[in-house]
Amino acid sequence: MKKTAAIIISCTLAVMPLGAQTGKKITIIHTNDLHSRLTGYAPELAYSPLSVNDDATVGGFSRIASVINSEREKAGGVSLVVDAGDFLMGTLFQALEPSTGFQLRLMKEMGYDAVCMGNHEFDFGPGTLAQILNSSRDGGEIPPLLLGNAVFSDEDAADDELSKLFDKGIVKRSFILERDGIKVGFFSLMGAVADENAAYAPPVTFSKQVKTARKLASELRKEGSDIIICLSHSGVSEGKKGNWEGEDIVLARKVKDIDVVISGHTHTRLEKPVMVKGKVVVQTGEYGKNVGVLTLGLNEGNIVIDDYRLIPVDDKIAGDETVHDAIMKQKELVTEKILSPIGMDYDRPLAEASFILECNEQGDVAGSNLGPLVADAIHGYVNSHVTGGTDVSMVAVGVIRDRIVPGLQSAPDIFRIMSMGKGDDNIPGYPLSKVFVTGRELKSILEILMMAGKSTPSNYCYYSGMRADYDPGKGLLRKIQKITILKSDGTQKVVDFSKKNKTLYAITANSYMLEFVGIIKKMSKGLINVVPKDAGGNPVKDMKNMVMDFDSGKEGIQEGKEWLAIIELLSGMKDINANGIPDISDKYRVPVKALVDVSMQP
Repeated sequence: MKKTAAIIISCTLAVMPLGAQTGKKITIIHTNDLHSRLTGYAPELAYSPLSVNDDATVGGFSRIASVINSEREKAGGVSLVVDAGDFLMGTLFQALEPSTGFQLRLMKEMGYDAVCMGNHEFDFGPGTLAQILNSSRDGGEIPPLLLGNAVFSDEDAADDELSKLFDKGIVKRSFILERDGIKVGFFSLMGAVADENAAYAPPVTFSKQVKTARKLASELRKEGSDIIICLSHSGVSEGKKGNWEGEDIVLARKVKDIDVVISGHTHTRLEKPVMVKGKVVVQTGEYGKNVGVLTLGLNEGNIVIDDYRLIPVDDKIAGDETVHDAIMKQKELVTEKILSPIGMDYDRPLAEASFILECNEQGDVAGSNLGPLVADAIHGYVNSHVTGGTDVSMVAVGVIRDRIVPGLQSAPDIFRIMSMGKGDDNIPGYPLSKVFVTGRELKSILEILMMAGKSTPSNYCYYSGMRADYDPGKGLLRKIQKITILKSDGTQKVVDFSKKNKTLYAITANSYMLEFVGIIKKMSKGLINVVPKDAGGNPVKDMKNMVMDFDSGKEGIQEGKEWLAIIELLSGMKDINANGIPDISDKYRVPVKALVDVSMQP
């Protein structure tokens, strides 16, 4: 987003007078939603952080480290380095975090003074999050960690290890950092939407943001904080009238003791701070593409904004060699522990793209060319490897995490597209699962997901193996006119919607996405109830039992992952330019849509 907030640099913030601190400066260097993007992208094979002006990649922790070092040297006075959450989860590096705890120690080396936890820190569950934090501490020093509104269960032991880290002060709800005579109070929050997105956080829950913020900020003020900074994983978004709105705007408006909100979660790029009742709200975007630098001056007992900049993290910046070397060692470990066992290498080119494939949640989701490719990849993968195959495969916008840009694509590039979650094996990514529904239930699923996708773009879905004709002018739950199952041999079967027809159809998606099927009743406010079934028509009691086995010849369940499905699809494409590397098919420049608006057809 590039909407410029109405602000005049050197606005005065409404804060307590600082008296003797007149003339001092505070520089806050901030990031958010880094998502383990330790190396630059994309494509990663072009990344060369120790030299400048020779590639088009962006981001990378070694470059971020250089920005931090440079800005601290220039700052003078007090400088702080903070992150507003979702620092983990998004690349192959995340898979080693439970055993190595590498990233937090690296962030300490880079100079971070405070890091808050977001919803994706909980992707592996509270128990594994505690394991990651313990592994980090066992290996060395880590930055102070914050999570102000976490609530732990007295009945469920699944969050006990994480609760112990709060009891020991390893994770804090708030703290005061004193530098050069200035007391800086910090606290953090998990937002309501982030809470909803934290599917694997339970039994951990999160208290109301405003009420918690008032309490924590007031305590910090009473303890003598000269300035109070909230690291909020809640977010800012652009409203329909061009104004800024969202949970962090509400927070700044309603909590008087906050001075600065370092925002995260919504991946919003604020080119200038947003001022709300004398408080400043900033956010950098996502994935380490930018580093924010907010400079505050202490002037006659008040805090004023002296300057604010977003620094692009690109090839104009030479990376920090020490940080780069540490990441390269971790990269070797990723190859050894994750990729080599499945016959891959981190730096081996797997496919070549001549055009951009993307799925922009803030743009035209219906026109995405990447969503259909992912759905096709899943569909072909399942029907090639799993007994019985599947009728329909689906993927939602919200789980597609990156795009493909022109150039050579390697395993880390493909993994970033579908980087969420883990299963019960050593290969990262949510496992692919399959459930069965009747034709009537399939129609209901499509109706509800169409409705949900309209209000929340992250819920918009792409399908493979079917075509659904719909009329947007029809009434509630009556938009789907016809569903046709498209077989790989070219045959077609029209789905019977009638209530009496009990024919079952197989639906495939990752295990996280299929949770949607089980909550259709809630999403439809009780109007529709879909009961996921197994192949025999029995209601599914535990979705974990629906994970598919991709190699029945081996003992146990051999899980399938979406990123491996994409690699298999791309690997089977033709090598157009005869360089030995498959080229992504032109059919995905403008792919055929599975959802077809028939209202304008004769």
